[in-house]
Amino acid sequence: MHVIVADDCQLSCELVSAALQADGHTVSCAADGIEAFTQLQQSQSQVLISDWEMPNCDGLELCKKVRGANLGRYIYIIMLTSREGTANLVQGLSAGADDFLSKPFDPAELSVRMGVAARIAGLESRDLTIFAMARLAESRDQETGAHLERTRAYCKLLAQQMATMPGFQSIIDDEFIATIYATSPLHDIGKVGVPDAVLLKPGQLTAEEYHIMQRHVQIGAETLEAVLRQNSAALYLRMARDIAWAHHERYDGTGYPRGLKGDAIPLPARIMALADVYDALRSRRVYKDGLTHETTKAMIQNASGTHFDPRVVEAFMACSADFQAISLQLVDEQPARTLHAAA
Repeated sequence: MHVIVADDCQLSCELVSAALQADGHTVSCAADGIEAFTQLQQSQSQVLISDWEMPNCDGLELCKKVRGANLGRYIYIIMLTSREGTANLVQGLSAGADDFLSKPFDPAELSVRMGVAARIAGLESRDLTIFAMARLAESRDQETGAHLERTRAYCKLLAQQMATMPGFQSIIDDEFIATIYATSPLHDIGKVGVPDAVLLKPGQLTAEEYHIMQRHVQIGAETLEAVLRQNSAALYLRMARDIAWAHHERYDGTGYPRGLKGDAIPLPARIMALADVYDALRSRRVYKDGLTHETTKAMIQNASGTHFDPRVVEAFMACSADFQAISLQLVDEQPARTLHAAA
């Protein structure tokens, strides 16, 4: 793992670098926060070890710059400091630090803290792998555009809003929100098992073809269930499976594949159902223009209690302006041709 060490004391920087290199890491040193931030922009490093007190840009300022920047990855920040006390701890965490290491540091303690950093970086790599798998499945239909990017953003918005609502505050936490954002792109992974003649058919599906298309939820769920059996502790796989097989269920029990009703439908799937339909209605196709946000909003509101969980609809209504902003920001480059892309 590559680590950037920011410290204006050359000796301190050399000591930290030596300890890191002894553990197999590569290291770049920076004399202050400005230089460290530049290095972060120009590299793919995911770990920053920063002294608190530095000229030009100190450790706190550096933390704030990193957290406020869009670097395309999470940077795990370890603050190296001789400061003690709760007030300093709160100040550092508030600025964006993830961990602290006291001066003079113990190489064994640094090694342990780097292990934590590696696990966090590994989680991000996992999420990137999940999204890559979803994109691979989606690539069979060349014209589904930014569907995955939009729907995972919609799911995150809904989960964040529902976390503030009565009855969900103990269910939807930061981990739930991060997991639904990471796993929702796998909702249609089962389409890899749908024949091209059906998936890419340019016209209306027959009843038999529509039945074949519907099997994508079962294929996706069975695939993820098989992986889950080998990794029973991987809770994110459980959510991915639940979304894959249940996001076409309807709140009134008229959906598929099992005709589940109400809260029998897993919560992540109820959230995904609304996100998926919103995107399908808003998206332009060769055979139709995308509906306006206001028209789509009204249709979703009218489907509260039938197609959608009324509480998910309530959350949508509260953040619908953010939905519209995402739909305008992540626009498809060209209209999709597949008539049944959201089947």
